Amino acid sequence: MTTTSETTTSGGARVRVQRFGTFLSGMIMPNIPALIAWGLLTALFIDVGWLPNEQLATIVGPFIHYLLPILIAYTGGHMIYQVRGGVVASIALMGVIGGSDYLIAQINAAALAENPDASELGQVHMFIGAMIMAPIAAYSMKWLDGLWDGKIRPGFEMLVNMFSAGIWGFILLIIGFYPVAFVINGIMSLLSGAVGWLVDTNLLPLTSIIIEPAKVFFLNNAINHGVLTPLGIEQAAGESHKSILFLLEANPGPGVGLLLAFVVFGIGAARASAPGAAIIQFFGGIHEIYFPYALMKPTLIIALIAGGMTGVTTNMLMDSGLRAPAAPGSIIAIFAQTASDSYLGVALSVLLSAAVTFFVSMIILRASRKKDLAAEAAGEDALGAALAANAANKGGESRVGSLLGTDAGASATATAAGGVATAAKLENIVFACDAGMGSSAMGASVLRNKLKKAGITDVSVRNLAIANLTDDIDLVITQKELTDRAKQKTPNAQHVSVDNFMNSPRYDEVVNQVAAQHPTDQA
Repeated sequence: MTTTSETTTSGGARVRVQRFGTFLSGMIMPNIPALIAWGLLTALFIDVGWLPNEQLATIVGPFIHYLLPILIAYTGGHMIYQVRGGVVASIALMGVIGGSDYLIAQINAAALAENPDASELGQVHMFIGAMIMAPIAAYSMKWLDGLWDGKIRPGFEMLVNMFSAGIWGFILLIIGFYPVAFVINGIMSLLSGAVGWLVDTNLLPLTSIIIEPAKVFFLNNAINHGVLTPLGIEQAAGESHKSILFLLEANPGPGVGLLLAFVVFGIGAARASAPGAAIIQFFGGIHEIYFPYALMKPTLIIALIAGGMTGVTTNMLMDSGLRAPAAPGSIIAIFAQTASDSYLGVALSVLLSAAVTFFVSMIILRASRKKDLAAEAAGEDALGAALAANAANKGGESRVGSLLGTDAGASATATAAGGVATAAKLENIVFACDAGMGSSAMGASVLRNKLKKAGITDVSVRNLAIANLTDDIDLVITQKELTDRAKQKTPNAQHVSVDNFMNSPRYDEVVNQVAAQHPTDQA
């Protein structure tokens, strides 16, 4: 009983952290293109850039100080309460930005009055402020609207809706200007000081002890998007125009080193699939694909930690970093964002971290080789078990199985769930997941191609976040763990549950149903 309780509690805590990380990444990920644009602007046009341009360089400051935080605030508010939440969150954040600037101006004025040679504090860019203020603003606006929902006299709805959002946004702006700006400045000062202390004391490599295991257990989003990206952008906005923090989680070296060790010293299905996995991980940036290999032998996490620490140490010694986040963590994306003076350091960090991970993994794999061969002879499927554990750790199904050429459990799920209902004509099909990106987008692409090959062209196939589902959709396709949530949003739609968005037999059932309903579409 005790063991079961502890496991459940641990799993529940992990899922809560994963959901928190999903929410944070949901605010950051849609705005990665803007971060890339800012990185290119910085790389090209600042005074130490590739093509210095004094006029275009004037955009760099306003871009990072106003546009990027407000985009993040709007996205966070929109996730909770659509456009209304996004607008109110943006208004509220403007108060935090103004309050922070005012506080820093007062501190600088006092310091200069006391000592004319004192160094001035720089601006605090409100990325963490946006991630805190956006949900507060959106949730509070949603709650207020609920108070008078259905109580407004006909004809006054627009007046009340517009003024309530404007007045509440104004109130939040004032609150943001005074107490919230002070608190956020303190948080940023504390976090920046902690990072500076880790760098000054040469302890930054120790962060790999947290980051590498967190990646394997899908807890990296809360760390990467919640802390490292905002602090990295703050650091990259300084005089160096780069940050090592962008490389703490994105370095593909440890993952590819682990996979190459399986190529040479692995056995069975793991060895056969490792070369393709290494290519996808290193060039495609899908780090998730090496997690099952680590889960096959949890001691391999030691190899990942050793490789991660090596990469961080190399970047510290070489003073290398990226100008902006590399997303996804592909070697292509990393070199695209590498600072002009950091190519050698970044390349060495990837190479050495891969080499160290490979070496430590080699020792672990060779030490257990006889046992592994005996288990394989007995018919044990270590990779299949690891894929199942990988999906459980993610809190849902993972696309890794399909990328490795497996789809364990998909056929069984299809049989158990039965065929797709045929009551209503299907014209609007939506793939839904937590964020509405990534795996659901790939699933939509797969089904869209299947329909096209079947000669069906008048059926809409889209991908959305579950939070954005509406009840005018004909068919919703989700991973089975998310189906109940999707049904709450779209009770009148048909629902199909799949194990894997990339390769499910349920898609053929959907195509057959649509083909039967659209006979004139086929040549």
